[in-house]
Amino acid sequence: MHHGHDHHGHANEHRHTHGMVSPSIATTGRGIWAIKWSFAGLAVTAALQAVVVVFSGSVALLADTIHNIGDALTAVPLWIAFLFARRLPTRRFAYGFGRVEDLAGATIVIVILASAVLAAYHSVDRLLNPRDIEWVWVVAAAGAIGFIGNEAVAIFRIRVGREINSVALVADGYHARTDGLASLSVFLGAIVVWAGFPIADPIVGLGISALIVRISYDSARSVFGRMLDGVDPDVLDSVEHEVLSVPGVRSITYSRARWIGHRLHAEVHLTASGGSSLEEAHDLGARVSHSLSHAIPYMGETVVHVDPAHQAGIAHHRTPAHEHDGLPPHGH
Repeated sequence: MHHGHDHHGHANEHRHTHGMVSPSIATTGRGIWAIKWSFAGLAVTAALQAVVVVFSGSVALLADTIHNIGDALTAVPLWIAFLFARRLPTRRFAYGFGRVEDLAGATIVIVILASAVLAAYHSVDRLLNPRDIEWVWVVAAAGAIGFIGNEAVAIFRIRVGREINSVALVADGYHARTDGLASLSVFLGAIVVWAGFPIADPIVGLGISALIVRISYDSARSVFGRMLDGVDPDVLDSVEHEVLSVPGVRSITYSRARWIGHRLHAEVHLTASGGSSLEEAHDLGARVSHSLSHAIPYMGETVVHVDPAHQAGIAHHRTPAHEHDGLPPHGH
């Protein structure tokens, strides 16, 4: 538990963490566990489909297999990110290594987009250079297997990602779901080809490419939003609601929060309900931090600044107007 105090005599800042062992150790451990099992599932699925591609020549199944291989490979940067997140902060990286998870998410988005480009290229080539598809029913079976395998992995990744509040793992889960829909398209396309419309195969491949582009856009919004310290307003509302429920808190002057990896770090400036000594303000800050840590499972570190009722507000802490270095009168 960390504490900090300013030197104004009327305020207190309190930092709180969940004891000596960071809870991110447990959540990253669960994330790594999810990555291992989902990687194994996707690797088996992609291997089975690759064998069918070699003998059938289906470009739609090729696009789906490329996507599945890319999805399996995205587990690597995410695995590395979770391993980094377990490292303790250093003097150089005082906030820890949670941001590596955001970098992994960005890498996943790039891989998703690259797989869309590659799949589209092969589909256009097949439109320009048609060829017959062999083993149509085997292609259909491979598509069905791909759908089942990917949807199982998607449900698994999304569920665990939401449990530990990892936007990167959730993005990877939706990536797997896109793969599942692509596999379902391969299954339906194979049936249409069997009915006598071979052009359906490259058209399905292009449709899969468009679907991949869409999921890359949605994932990019989530990943880059966190990299820019974006937080859902509902999350900040829940933080403020919990702070106001603590006895002794009259109002909140200012609050903000941001994600570092899958942990939420918050800063709250509040007004005490009555005159407070330094010890009383410290105790109030500790109770606020403790309440947040238990009410919000993904809460990381909280910084609480306490003002007495007669000296509340950020304006009270601003430096009076002054001049220096030849600048016009100004304050801070």
